[in-house]
Amino acid sequence: MDGSKLHVAILASPGMGHLIPVLLLANRLATQHGVKVTVLEVTTAFSPSESHLLKLPTEKNLVERIELPPVEISHLIKPDTKVVEQLCMMLREALPGVRSTISALNHRPDALIVDHFGTEALPIAAEFNMAKYVYVPSTAWFVALTIYCPVLDKEVEGQYVDQQDLLKIPGCKPIRPEDVVDPMLDRNDQQYYEYVSMGNRLTQFDGILLNTWEDLESTTLKAFKENEIWRSIVKIPVHPIGPLRRPVQPDGSKSAVIEWLDKQPNDSVVFVSFGSGGMLSAQQITELAFGLEMSEQKFIWVVRPPTEGAADDAFFTSKTVDSDGTPYYLPEGFSTRTGNLGRVVSMWAQQVEILNHPSVGGFMTHCGWNSTLESICSGVPMIAWPLYAEQRLNATYLVEELGISVRPLVLPTKNVVARDEIEKMVRSLMDDEEGKKISLLQFFDFLSAENALSKGGSSYNSLSEMLKHVAAKLKV
Repeated sequence: MDGSKLHVAILASPGMGHLIPVLLLANRLATQHGVKVTVLEVTTAFSPSESHLLKLPTEKNLVERIELPPVEISHLIKPDTKVVEQLCMMLREALPGVRSTISALNHRPDALIVDHFGTEALPIAAEFNMAKYVYVPSTAWFVALTIYCPVLDKEVEGQYVDQQDLLKIPGCKPIRPEDVVDPMLDRNDQQYYEYVSMGNRLTQFDGILLNTWEDLESTTLKAFKENEIWRSIVKIPVHPIGPLRRPVQPDGSKSAVIEWLDKQPNDSVVFVSFGSGGMLSAQQITELAFGLEMSEQKFIWVVRPPTEGAADDAFFTSKTVDSDGTPYYLPEGFSTRTGNLGRVVSMWAQQVEILNHPSVGGFMTHCGWNSTLESICSGVPMIAWPLYAEQRLNATYLVEELGISVRPLVLPTKNVVARDEIEKMVRSLMDDEEGKKISLLQFFDFLSAENALSKGGSSYNSLSEMLKHVAAKLKV
């Protein structure tokens, strides 16, 4: 649909993993549908390297980015306040700034899109008579669990992680108790109550946008439309509009990592990265180092300093390395022994460019959905290493439903994955027949993704339908 007369505001919560998919949605609306987009950014502190990642090219004449006044929640949080609760607090405190910014815009938006942490902005949409949508840059399976969690809250006794049976979600693959999202790990924690409230609010919008596509999650998406229980709960359209992912950026001056990749054989390098917020313990970093060395496979490893706390310890505050960039926390002599095999990168690397390089044949990932989509769309099979949020769900889907990933026998969040198992996983992905089979399956997912995004494809049409609803609301 031509949306050249429409203006949409999108509210983005803090964190690179949240802002990037919002900017990608803004670009898609502008470039493919001619929509004017105003992105309202709730800000937090990023390191210089992470700031570089946020410089995604945007459609200059149609996409405007506005940083909202910084929010202060230090007086509201405790030392043990979890990430989900902090995000909900930040969005809550940002609402006055959202209201005043929208009010001051010369061209009032016709629709407000919020991500799933910004659902309390519903009254603002009503106040300015805007169509209202929630954008969840994750899987349909995650959304199904989130919306159904208020039902589980009434039906399940005790902690979810202590249940002996699978958690049943209508029309969807059942969920193992150990795979639940972080807020469901402890029903006595405040972030659990935030999550249940979020699940209740998701169905109060005019529609739900998902960064997935029909072919990837046909069963769950079909259940939303046809399952009687879901039709009684979700009475609004669910729009799969993905995969929205970062494009490869043309760069006149190649980095040292890309130059090194240029010299390697095709499909010979495994890329190891756990995202912008993921961290490992010192013991796990040591085991990973020895596992990579023992595998004798070429690698690029993006290393962060170890954490003594939670795996999402770096979500808000960037951890730094020594002033000379030396990763002091790696085993003694590791860099010397593996100098001909791999490259260690401190903190940040050009992930999209690396995944799309012909020399890269595998990706060890935390299974954040942005990284997962980038890997699928690059045709690179994965080693699933989930750390936090909904990443355990993502890992299970990649391994058991799509068959495009391998994973450790133990959950990395519960136990240290030993070097022997790491060696075995890397070899199976890069050397064995299993890796070749996974690569073939990945190729078919890549083709379906490209078809969904093309004009007339399922995701293109789904976003067009959403814009038609916004335009129709203006005529009422």
